[in-house]
Amino acid sequence: MHDFKLKQLMKNTVLIVCLFTLQACSSEIDVNNHDVETRRWYTTAQMIKGEQVFLKNCASCHGIKAQATENWRVSDKNGIYPPPPLNGTAHTWHHPINMLKDTVANGTSRGMPAWKTTLNDEEIEATLAWIVSHWPDKVYNAWRSRH
Repeated sequence: MHDFKLKQLMKNTVLIVCLFTLQACSSEIDVNNHDVETRRWYTTAQMIKGEQVFLKNCASCHGIKAQATENWRVSDKNGIYPPPPLNGTAHTWHHPINMLKDTVANGTSRGMPAWKTTLNDEEIEATLAWIVSHWPDKVYNAWRSRH
């Protein structure tokens, strides 16, 4: 049991290092930029496009309103958790925007598929705009203050 936990910790550490490396190489989204209409980093047009992309590619796992699947906090027999909610009620908002972008593009070793061959940067950013649009102001402001 101890060896399993140590191996899992090592895998997670490698994943985090890789994600931060990928984040440093990706194009940056400026979350301090404020759109006049949305008063957030994204535009209404991005949000509308993001909804279309999300519904086509992401909703089957994360739910049509980014609300997640039932029992998303319960792992399967292999220790893999179902897709979490992306609507501000789980941990997604704890991650920097460019890390989220890299996660969508490159997937994770824990089950999230890579979308970089299906979605371009503009579509990924639009999808993130739609996801972030579901975050209440309190969550959004807490997330933005972490950048």
